[in-house]
Amino acid sequence: MTRPDPRQTAALSAALSRAVDLSALKARADAAARAPKPATPASDQDDTDAPATSGAHSIDVTEANFEAEVVERSAEVPVVVALVAGWSAQSKQLVGVLERLAVEGRGAWRLAKVDVEISPRVAQLFGVQAVPMVIAIAARQPVDAFNDVPPEDRVRQWINSILDALRDRLPGIRAAEAGAPAAVAEPEPEDERFAAAEDAFEAGDFETAEARYQAILDAEPANADAKAALAQVRFLARTQAIDPSVIVRADTSPDDVDAQAGAADLELAGQQVEKAFGRLIAAVRRSSGAERDKARTHLVSLFDLFPADDPRVVKARRELASALF
Repeated sequence: MTRPDPRQTAALSAALSRAVDLSALKARADAAARAPKPATPASDQDDTDAPATSGAHSIDVTEANFEAEVVERSAEVPVVVALVAGWSAQSKQLVGVLERLAVEGRGAWRLAKVDVEISPRVAQLFGVQAVPMVIAIAARQPVDAFNDVPPEDRVRQWINSILDALRDRLPGIRAAEAGAPAAVAEPEPEDERFAAAEDAFEAGDFETAEARYQAILDAEPANADAKAALAQVRFLARTQAIDPSVIVRADTSPDDVDAQAGAADLELAGQQVEKAFGRLIAAVRRSSGAERDKARTHLVSLFDLFPADDPRVVKARRELASALF
């Protein structure tokens, strides 16, 4: 099973994917829903964007229903997004496998099929360069991906590994396996403070977004969502100001801690997570005094962009401790 290039895959860290990708489709879908549609005879209407369900546990997804059928549904059970094309024989082969496994799964996971020609923005969201590509979404975040056509038993193993990893986090998995309907939580009322900060973020106004998230934290110092969002905004604002040539400077000047920090930021933004962590751990090993503390502090700030239990963070924390002591 071939994994996509980490710079293109949807198996991103929760922090980065939440900050950069998934919310964008919702904004466009909402705008499309609000836009007036010209009246046309029923026989002439273009139903390209009207999703057609193809089974109890699979659905055709477009940009219009991506938020509801993928992002929100993934809060209950994993959603396996298959990005395919009608002209691709491999796409048809893989979809057949996934549809059979979705029936076999009895609702423990959901198959979402996206035709990249009908919904190019969804394909762009995931950086698709070739079809078919498959991404697993859980708890509104990408968790794993592949982009080839493995044998059915290997796809089954891949899906089972995701279910095993998430069974305790997503209540819908156990409910489906037990044959019971999943309990659907009542949606929480929208926090207008977060909505205002997210609006600024989506508009690219990082300064205003940062100020609004900081105001939430000032009022509620223990608000974990605001803390995580603030870290994301600061990181993205910082990386936009970094000259890409810093990576060459860092590679040719290993003792330049500022260059190492800038290069690590760009590598992290490009989904080269382990490379970014390794670069700063190496800087900690090479340096001493204030420079060593600068490298350590910067690395720890990058850890804050990820869930504490992310395996890459856990591994990097161990390596950092070894470098320090």
